[in-house]
Amino acid sequence: MSAFKEQAAETILGAIVAFVAIGFLVFAVTRAGAGEATGGYPLVARFNRVDGVNVGADVRLSGVKVGTVSAVGIDPTTYLAKLTLSVDRTVKLPDDSSARVASDGLLGGAYVALEPGGSAEMLASGGEIANTTGTVDLLSLLAAAAGGAGKSQEQEAQP
Repeated sequence: MSAFKEQAAETILGAIVAFVAIGFLVFAVTRAGAGEATGGYPLVARFNRVDGVNVGADVRLSGVKVGTVSAVGIDPTTYLAKLTLSVDRTVKLPDDSSARVASDGLLGGAYVALEPGGSAEMLASGGEIANTTGTVDLLSLLAAAAGGAGKSQEQEAQP
């Protein structure tokens, strides 16, 4: 009898673990926005730099997620980074809207922030966002600031 009770307890515990794992999987799929890419319309944006932006990254408007990045590549004629964005069909953007690569803090992930323009014409499916701002290379910026600070101190020291 003891072995039977032990096996029954192990079976019940295994079933509970399986249900919890399935629950986590369902939660992860729904939170990741798995169906958003298919339900949105595509927009294209070209940037000088897109450090940290990957397929699946958020596309936000006023801080609210309205889509995802569906493709990342290089434009072979301009050598700019080309992002294809999948934007929720309920969100209509003026054709003079802008896009910039933003970050969730120092260690946060990168996302694309959309800023609507004031035009009466709306971007069509497959349209291009012409006004873009890519990421800033912080190391180069700090090196330039440190180099500039050193020069100004040397210049002040000279008579």
